[in-house]
Amino acid sequence: QVQLVESGGGLVQAGGSLRLSCAASGRTFSTYAMGWFRQAPGKERAFVATISGNGGIRYYSDSVTGRFTISRDNAKNTVQLQMNSLKPEDTAVYYCGASTRTAQSMRDMRPNDYWGQGTQVTVSS
Repeated sequence: QVQLVESGGGLVQAGGSLRLSCAASGRTFSTYAMGWFRQAPGKERAFVATISGNGGIRYYSDSVTGRFTISRDNAKNTVQLQMNSLKPEDTAVYYCGASTRTAQSMRDMRPNDYWGQGTQVTVSS
């Protein structure tokens, strides 16, 4: 089992940047695909980015491609999301996820994936 704790959310103006981090427990961190998802008010949780266990494969949603970068440090059991050129529509609670599936498959959430408690990101116009 994996426990995940997100940090780094906050309030930022449009055009600004934030860096989210997720710390994971467990000794087998590198065997999990990791991802970031977000849930805006009144909407379902949605895929943002996923990364494979060794960090070599990454996927991004169309809405964040070119602006967000997902990375991981397996020595520190952490995964990051660097968010640049933020827009008001990026406002949401951002969740870190872990999955035993592939990074490609993880884009579709499943009940047996692991989730953190979420961190709020608010982008003002």
